[in-house]
Amino acid sequence: MPDTTEQQDNIWHQRLLGEDKQRRNDHRSPFQRDRARILHSAAFRRLQAKTQVLGVGMNDFYRTRLTHSLEVSQIGTGITAQLRRKYPEFKYLLNSMSLIESVCLAHDIGHPPFGHGGEVALNYMMRHHGGFEGNGQTFRILSRLEPYTPSWGMNLTRRTLLGIMKYPAMHSQLFIDQHKPDIANHRQLKPSDWPPVKGLFDDDKPIIDWVLSALSDNDRQLFISSEQSQVNAHYPHLKTLFKSLDCSIMELADDIAYAVHDLEDAIVMGIVNQRQWQHDVVDQLQHINDEWLTSEIASIGEKLFSHEHHLRKDAIGTLVNGFVTAISIDTNNSFEADLLKYNAQLQPDFASTLHVLKQLVFKYVIRKPEIQMLEYKGQQIIMELFEAFASDPERLLPLNTRERWLAANAENSNPMRVIADYISGMTDGFAGRLHQQLFGSKTAGILELSSEQ
Repeated sequence: MPDTTEQQDNIWHQRLLGEDKQRRNDHRSPFQRDRARILHSAAFRRLQAKTQVLGVGMNDFYRTRLTHSLEVSQIGTGITAQLRRKYPEFKYLLNSMSLIESVCLAHDIGHPPFGHGGEVALNYMMRHHGGFEGNGQTFRILSRLEPYTPSWGMNLTRRTLLGIMKYPAMHSQLFIDQHKPDIANHRQLKPSDWPPVKGLFDDDKPIIDWVLSALSDNDRQLFISSEQSQVNAHYPHLKTLFKSLDCSIMELADDIAYAVHDLEDAIVMGIVNQRQWQHDVVDQLQHINDEWLTSEIASIGEKLFSHEHHLRKDAIGTLVNGFVTAISIDTNNSFEADLLKYNAQLQPDFASTLHVLKQLVFKYVIRKPEIQMLEYKGQQIIMELFEAFASDPERLLPLNTRERWLAANAENSNPMRVIADYISGMTDGFAGRLHQQLFGSKTAGILELSSEQ
């Protein structure tokens, strides 16, 4: 029987820092408090000025990390509602929409400016200091950096922090050294040569250990286990194998939002046309057996590429609904804890369709030379900012960050991580303006930046 004991609930409701907030008539659940802390955080607000796929500022219509996160949250709660209806016996596990909202809203909060280019740039600059990866930074912001508390971040519940762990092992457990020589010049950096380790930072080990301490020894060891990637032969590092139930819902919602909504942006911009849709989607999915899906894929192109906006919106809504209603709960009896034993998964034909849509976005949008040029430019900005700050941190870092750097230096606890924290928290625009102030020829307006971060 599923474990429904109050003791288990209490373990997952716990916060690392005990709280005794006497707020008048405050009857919110622990997860409603988590959601509020995320929504009101500076890190969440900064997502409005961070690149999703198409560069911020190219057009006000297109999605940013913030609007993407809101869409992921909406899809995540839709998935949860569907699962509660299909599996009433799991309502005890799916009893909080606020929990799923929290995990979905926060999932991109650690991504640096300039998308994947910024992530690879920071990972290269941190190659001798524990690496950098957006999901690991998300965990760090939630549990360490966001100033809701002096040093425990937002002080979220253990279950919310477990849900945000897409890759629950640490960098040192997953990293495989390729013995690549350092590049001679930043402009020569190829992202494919320096892929970030998909995991958590060793610097955050005490908090990771606290989150996982609610699991049995067997569950904990299995949960953080890893192997060579079976999907991407070019990815050199180990990859974790398992996620919590909440994380599996968030990841599906993220994939659906990326594949469908970013496709919508690409269609509106004219980056993807109907001929490409036919060749890269319809022709690739002739093997699927689901009758509804076969019928929709064959006919939905006319609506997607219609000049009547309401028809395109109807088509997008149909696709999202199709994916959300095609999710089931998978059981892995190797785990004892219900949060790990059960995962949300897409039915096979819908999983194939989602993969094809993601590949379409990657091929025609992500790899588009104009997009890659923006990413490359951002990559250079991030590396040059890092190099400057690392050359003389006491001189160039802002006061609060300088104090953190001095403290980390005194404690011999990886002061370079402090520089990565500072740069990764910047918006695209702020990073660009700061780079201009440091390396551009103009000196006017040098004080404008002081009030922005």
